[in-house]
Amino acid sequence: MHIKVVVLRKGVSVNMRGATLLNMMTPSITELRSFPFLCRKVSNNPHQHGSQNGTQTSPETKDQLVENEPTEEEQRRPKKKPSECSVLLFPGQGSQFVGMGRGLLKYGNVKDMFAVAQKILGYDLLSLCLDGPEEELMKTVHCQPAVFVTSLAAVERLNHENPAAIENCVAAAGFSVGEFAALVFSGAMDFAEALYVVKVRAEAMQKASELIPSGMLSVMGRPQAKYKHACLQAREHCLSLGIKEPVCSVANYLFPDGRVIAGHKEALDFLQQNSRKLHFLRARPLPVSGAFHTALMESATEPLRDVLRQVEVRRPEINVYSNVDAKRYMHEGHVRRQLAKQLVSPVKWEQTLHEVFERTQGQSFPHTYEVGPGKQLGATLQKCNMKAYKSYTHVDVTTHDD
Repeated sequence: MHIKVVVLRKGVSVNMRGATLLNMMTPSITELRSFPFLCRKVSNNPHQHGSQNGTQTSPETKDQLVENEPTEEEQRRPKKKPSECSVLLFPGQGSQFVGMGRGLLKYGNVKDMFAVAQKILGYDLLSLCLDGPEEELMKTVHCQPAVFVTSLAAVERLNHENPAAIENCVAAAGFSVGEFAALVFSGAMDFAEALYVVKVRAEAMQKASELIPSGMLSVMGRPQAKYKHACLQAREHCLSLGIKEPVCSVANYLFPDGRVIAGHKEALDFLQQNSRKLHFLRARPLPVSGAFHTALMESATEPLRDVLRQVEVRRPEINVYSNVDAKRYMHEGHVRRQLAKQLVSPVKWEQTLHEVFERTQGQSFPHTYEVGPGKQLGATLQKCNMKAYKSYTHVDVTTHDD
């Protein structure tokens, strides 16, 4: 399988027809398409969509995490061992920190990526990532684009230091907003258009967060903890306070006995105050502005659906797993539907890791790379599958080797 990563395509200048977007807050989709983009280029195989470089690709077996029907020619090719393949994991909101990206600027077209981001977003994203201020970077409207661009910039570093990891990548998954980076890497979306979608998504989520006092609670429980029943009790408490249609539900499935619960502030207060009775070892508020991945994000879904209808979406060239049900994306319509549904659905990350790394007894594991700020996804992999974690590597975004 010959795969090439093209970051800001060779010979294509950033200063193209869309250069006037520097001072625009809301560029049109047509103008966005004049920007270069980052994606993973694969074959012109008729079974694949969105391919442009004319190289050939060989779909892998289920053991190598790919489920595409092979041609006769591909069936005759030797299959790669799982240990020769790789998986990329893209982090989500909460992984951001001031200084991220500093170690990536010398690689490939990373500076150009941030320049394109400035034109699309209307502010200097690189400066915000490198120097803060932290309170601005932590805002939903800023941190989601920041994590998205920094993660794809980390792909540039990985491609520079270990091109085989890109060449042999058979699957990708992203946590919440990280799913957009995974889709760009897979060739399902273009960099500029996906970044614009992330911008719209972040603004809609921020607006939804401001409607009702709400938040998210990181919970680690004992084996006897009943998370759904605890949420039910918290909702009943809210009803007793006169809150109509209270929301409290599991928002993230992280690892065994590790959850994030989100909802009305009063519900989360109840869970913290009764954590011992509920068999919680830890119940810690997260520094986010709202109850993401719950029904309280319903008002954000329509703006996201609307912008997803306007951008080009293709079938991923490798396996990309949906946060909604931990299943592979099958076609472009599936991608659009699940990305909108993701806002009001729990992130099934633990289930996704089980799906990605499921294999028969004694079979080897692929190399796994976390591309982006933080090491949270590596920590969840360690708790879900220690054997897979032994082949885990984090691609650093703050320092570089000279």
